[in-house]
Amino acid sequence: MRKAIKQIAACAGILILFCVFCRVVFFRSYTAYIPMNIPQGEGREAAEPRIRTEDTDVIRVDVPERKGNHLRVTIHPEKRGEAQIDVLGKGKDPEQIYLLRVGPFRTVYDLQTGGFTGDTAVMIAVTLFWAAVSAIMVWHYRQARGPAYYAYATVYYAGFSLFALVSALLMLRVTVSRLIDPLSYNMMMVYSAVNGASRQFMTLTMPAVALFALAMIVSNLALLRHATPRIRNLLGILIGLMLLGGEALGWFLFSRELSGAEAEIRLQDTLSNVYATVFVYFECMLAGSVICGTRSARYQPAPDKDFIVILGCWFRNDGTLPPLLRGRVDRAVSFWREQKEKTGKEAILIPSGGRGWDEPMPEAEAMRNYLIAEGIPEALIRTESRAVNTLQNMAYSREIIRGILPEGRTAYATTNYHVFRSGVWAAEAGLPAEGIGSRTKWWYWPNAFMRECAGLLARRWKQELLLLAALTAFFGALSMVV
Repeated sequence: MRKAIKQIAACAGILILFCVFCRVVFFRSYTAYIPMNIPQGEGREAAEPRIRTEDTDVIRVDVPERKGNHLRVTIHPEKRGEAQIDVLGKGKDPEQIYLLRVGPFRTVYDLQTGGFTGDTAVMIAVTLFWAAVSAIMVWHYRQARGPAYYAYATVYYAGFSLFALVSALLMLRVTVSRLIDPLSYNMMMVYSAVNGASRQFMTLTMPAVALFALAMIVSNLALLRHATPRIRNLLGILIGLMLLGGEALGWFLFSRELSGAEAEIRLQDTLSNVYATVFVYFECMLAGSVICGTRSARYQPAPDKDFIVILGCWFRNDGTLPPLLRGRVDRAVSFWREQKEKTGKEAILIPSGGRGWDEPMPEAEAMRNYLIAEGIPEALIRTESRAVNTLQNMAYSREIIRGILPEGRTAYATTNYHVFRSGVWAAEAGLPAEGIGSRTKWWYWPNAFMRECAGLLARRWKQELLLLAALTAFFGALSMVV
């Protein structure tokens, strides 16, 4: 993650230098498009546009050029200060007053439209920045392979690369619109598009989120036909309703016609942008978790493993394995046999799991008995019977592996929805390992996977909250200023 942050910071630095170079070499003057408020009628066509410049020691202007209902005026800064351009009609009094400010480095600031010297280069740079952020995140996501794939950073890469890509496309549209039609697309509109990036992303992805929420609810209803209606078995419905409710509230906020004082309108706009930022943050994290979890569930490691850890779960009182646990062991045996057939290499199987309060023996022993019944030689089975959670599964299995072959290559077998999160626990336990997932019922997988996503993110709630607060403060402050 640090490498990606450094690369993004480097891109930002390069683009800042690009803006400075363009400003110094190409953009030494500023072009203003000043509207002419000449009344409709006969006098409109007959009127010749004239301007009068106040504070000529601050700015110098070229002869204006008429562009429809506007005057195109090239402004050359002379020194720092305030300046005024008066558009004159037939009389002596100005029909339009245009205010400007010359700041440090002789940068002209257009107080009417928000434009400034070199704003075109800045817009191009911002577009390239978002495109670079998306490309960097996609590149790091694709480079994350093997044990390195199971990390929180991978979730960020997968989720927020989508936001960066959409932001780049939106900025490209804004930049092209500004370049093609600067008369009707001023910089104030550009600022509004930038600070409303989260709102636009939320609007664009609203159909996909709604479909995902409905699919979660349908799968959860199917689950309830086969399982006890407990809180953990209702998570899909709860998340689906939260997503639908969040989208509905967002649609209500974004579609409102704002009226009232400028301060009130700005406050309402800020609240909408802050809400969109919060929603989009969780939307991207959810999208990243789904992408990483789906890829992990389908992943097939190379057939070069020295060890295969099998993660345990509840089994029956008679010692037989229920479908969920049997699926994990069968997946491990299947991989073991495929590897032996392809390479001749026989991996050591490590069934891992302690004894629960309602279990007659450790889970590892129940799995060991099943493995022997499946024809796996006893000499290739090492049981780990102390673990009571996934982190301990990985940590205690790591001790066994280091006692046999410290540099051995490891895979672990679990249910498909549990693969990615288990990989994160393996990395935390210091065990480089790749996961293989067993299939489960279609109606069970989505709800269980949502539990895994919630558990994955809840463990880093402090970091997530700090990042979310920083993003919210940034977009909130941007909305209040612009």
